[in-house]
Amino acid sequence: MEENNFRAGYVALVGRPNAGKSTLLNHLVGEKIAAVSNKPQTTRHKIRGIVNRGESQIVFVDTPGVHKPGYLLNRRMMAAVHDALLSVDLVVLMRDASVSTGNGDRFVLDLVKNSERPAILVLNKIDKIRKREDLLPLIELYSGEHDFKAIIPVSALKGEAVEVLLEEIGKNLPEAPAIFAEDEMTDQPMRILAAEMVREKILESTGEEIPYVTAVITEKWDDSDPKMPKVYCAIYVERNSQKSIIIGKQGSRIKDIGTKARRDIENLLGRKIYLQLFVKVVKDWRNRERDLDEMGIEA
Repeated sequence: MEENNFRAGYVALVGRPNAGKSTLLNHLVGEKIAAVSNKPQTTRHKIRGIVNRGESQIVFVDTPGVHKPGYLLNRRMMAAVHDALLSVDLVVLMRDASVSTGNGDRFVLDLVKNSERPAILVLNKIDKIRKREDLLPLIELYSGEHDFKAIIPVSALKGEAVEVLLEEIGKNLPEAPAIFAEDEMTDQPMRILAAEMVREKILESTGEEIPYVTAVITEKWDDSDPKMPKVYCAIYVERNSQKSIIIGKQGSRIKDIGTKARRDIENLLGRKIYLQLFVKVVKDWRNRERDLDEMGIEA
């Protein structure tokens, strides 16, 4: 991997909530390592995914969707975005091409411009657009605002044009040796990945009832039985009524969440696990330094 002309570097995936960053990351890595949901603010950690190609190693940093910070949680999430922009070799600005341009899109564009990092624009969700020529006004708008290295329409969900994107990213990375071993796909510990898989299933199951007030921590990972690790995850909510929603009638909902999350974790881990979920009510955890620290949401 250290031959001449090999390229390696860090690439930030930046965009508004629901731009499709986590969906793209999972597709590129080939495994589910980031929680995916149609609810905004799904990503709370800077999840890194590693893509090894013959001539390059791309380390993607999936950042939280850019939004107006209110709670301490949200301020930390936005700090993660700013930190990523300052520490990467290339920025991929992801834009949902199927919706009209708003103030939030312009704010994200300004963030990318102010980072002074080379950038590629990805117009995502082209599977929702009937005619490709409908993209032309958007391409013209962004071309006039910033000197992007490339503008690439893709469908992260369908995998359309992602190879083109990977090639373009590789060409714009610095010549450098590989950063991680060739068989690594993420630098995130399984404890965080497991918690994210559980939270994704909560978002899927609860719909609009409690989209933002849940968090999940893997409190214990017991490997004493190598054939079946025991994983214990705590689900944080802010009120007893939210706890009741997650547990469901006679425990039906939390059982369903656990079953679906366990399957994803087992697929990622490559072996069976025992997964136990329990719910904790912690009032206003989104504004509590200690709780956010325990969740690994960095200050």
